[in-house]
Amino acid sequence: MRILVTNDDGISAPGLAVLEQIATELAGPKGEVWIVAPAFEQSGVGHCISYTHPSILSELGPRRFAAEGSPADCVLAALHVVMKDTPPDLILSGVNRGNNSAENALYSGTLGGAMEGALQGVPAMALSQYYGSGNRDLENPFEAARAHGAEVVRKLLSATPQNDSPYRLFYNINFPPVAAGAVKGIKVTTQGCRSGKRFSAEEQFSPNGKRFIWVKGGDQQVSTAPETDAAANLDGFISVTPMRADLTAHDAVEALKAIE
Repeated sequence: MRILVTNDDGISAPGLAVLEQIATELAGPKGEVWIVAPAFEQSGVGHCISYTHPSILSELGPRRFAAEGSPADCVLAALHVVMKDTPPDLILSGVNRGNNSAENALYSGTLGGAMEGALQGVPAMALSQYYGSGNRDLENPFEAARAHGAEVVRKLLSATPQNDSPYRLFYNINFPPVAAGAVKGIKVTTQGCRSGKRFSAEEQFSPNGKRFIWVKGGDQQVSTAPETDAAANLDGFISVTPMRADLTAHDAVEALKAIE
């Protein structure tokens, strides 16, 4: 396989090195791993693209590039510039430092990279490593993702369902906040919601009186409903959530017909 790797934590992030190892294992001795990742951290940028200004693209080594843009920009740069003559068979985005379960998925640049790959017609998966008391102090907090990542991707590649939608499936994979040996298995889940634990903002003032706003996340150790992603992760399971870039609330369409 020819695999494209990107992320939102930046080209120097330790999680990207973990994903490069996973991709190398998947690609095999005759495959290729290409990296096109943000030059700087892009956490929380979601699926944004830099269409109002150009981005600098730098070649750092063989099949290794950094773009001054978002993860979605990196995927576009890879597919239409860097790899235009040798397109990838698979796009992997991550491994994110922290979970992208529940509402985090809506903000995630890691998912933004995978989503752009799916919109471009390429199989794509986002991989994230949940942090918690079970792995935060490990020598390698990513060890669950490193140990089980290739296996999960292989299983998904062999089990991908038929896609009858114009919006291609992509996958949100979250590894639990435990050591590799404590992972209980894989659960296919839906996206959860941490009720009442939304992002918020806090103001602070600098010594010269300037006003600043810091965005704050909610408690990540709060579980979600049964059979959803964060609930599975906090119970020691790898969650796999199939997703599409279709934001339509299909369950509401019929009821809203009354306003026509």
